[in-house]
Amino acid sequence: MKTCYNQEKWTKGETNVWQEMIQIDGPYNFDMVLDRLSMDPLNALNLEKRTITVPIRLEGEPNTATVTATGTTEQPSFVIELESGDKERIINRLGEVFQWEVPLKDIHEHFGKTDLNVIFEEHVGTPLILDFDPFGCLLKCIIHQQLNMAFAIKLTERFVKKYGFEKNGAWFYPDPEKVAELTVEELRELQFSGRKAEYVIDIAKAVTEGGLDLEEIKHEDEQVIFDKLIKIRGIGAWTIQNFLLFGLGRQNLFPMADIGIQNALKKLYQLERKPTQEEMEKYKTGWEPYLSYASLYLWRSIE
Repeated sequence: MKTCYNQEKWTKGETNVWQEMIQIDGPYNFDMVLDRLSMDPLNALNLEKRTITVPIRLEGEPNTATVTATGTTEQPSFVIELESGDKERIINRLGEVFQWEVPLKDIHEHFGKTDLNVIFEEHVGTPLILDFDPFGCLLKCIIHQQLNMAFAIKLTERFVKKYGFEKNGAWFYPDPEKVAELTVEELRELQFSGRKAEYVIDIAKAVTEGGLDLEEIKHEDEQVIFDKLIKIRGIGAWTIQNFLLFGLGRQNLFPMADIGIQNALKKLYQLERKPTQEEMEKYKTGWEPYLSYASLYLWRSIE
């Protein structure tokens, strides 16, 4: 990523907000990023102004950063605005969330030689964006289990607005300590099922009492992460794969049990029924080590 974290590069505007411009290598389509993020009403963004305010926690302290796209897909650039906080760490986190250091050009060239070439050309520059908070990502995965998308989004919004908080327009998920103290009855009032309410509380207790460190887990092997998370009630393979994808940004995951991917492959290969696991194993040959991007672009092809 072509950027500079030197504080001397920051300028303080008339409104007492610190600003810095950064540039990254293209292609990178931030408008597609905002379009996808706009499906979640908790996200504070403006499609016309090409801007989003991101909630960021550092050692439990809530910070916000506003990111505005000023460049093009071919020459991406952004203005970052902060009121306070550790500027270097906040920009590093933004780089993780928006995957600014991932070489999308290399990934597109890789898939240009595969059956996914047409999809990648259509959605060129679409990055794999992380959820803003790993704990929130886990909770969202649990809430979304076995629900249609519209109700899952509404239920998540109710939960965050009831127990989280808002700063500068950005919504923060409640911290693990707060969620661990909730009761099943309180969540049932929001239309959680009893089982789903128990799972959400159990995950929070795993973080607060069971030694699950979501910062430390970022750097561990995927099998180690799987073995840790699978022990927590309510967390299965689907949730773990989604967490690895959208919580940690792992690049080589292909959730074959996902209905969306199955439907996208059915459309791509003009099948009369959903593909079998054996067929999917055959299709994905040659897509590694970027299976996560194959998954993302297949989802995009049917959205």
